[in-house]
Amino acid sequence: QVQVEESGGGLVQTGGSLRLSCAASGRTFSNYAMGWFRQAPGKEREFVAGISASGRIKSYADSVKGRFTISRDNAKNTLYLQMNSLQPEDTAAYYCAAGATVYISDHSTGYLFWGQGTQVTVSS
Repeated sequence: QVQVEESGGGLVQTGGSLRLSCAASGRTFSNYAMGWFRQAPGKEREFVAGISASGRIKSYADSVKGRFTISRDNAKNTLYLQMNSLQPEDTAAYYCAAGATVYISDHSTGYLFWGQGTQVTVSS
């Protein structure tokens, strides 16, 4: 059974940084794309960033380009999201998602397995 588990969320001031991690198990990590999504209260879940199976191709939502960096360590079966210059509008629950193929998808239907989420709160 595939499992993904996020960690690293917390409370940070505007302009601060956090790094989220996602540990995956249950299948060959390096064979599949991975992604990060987020959901704020009262809003739909939205794509944040995705990375191909090899790690060579990355995609970002316009709202986080230049501030967030997605990366993966296939030897450690771990996905990361480095978040810099955090703003109050980045406050949300962040979810790690394991893809269905090697290719990135910017839609939730492209992902098969999801973590429980980790809360990121940015205070103004």
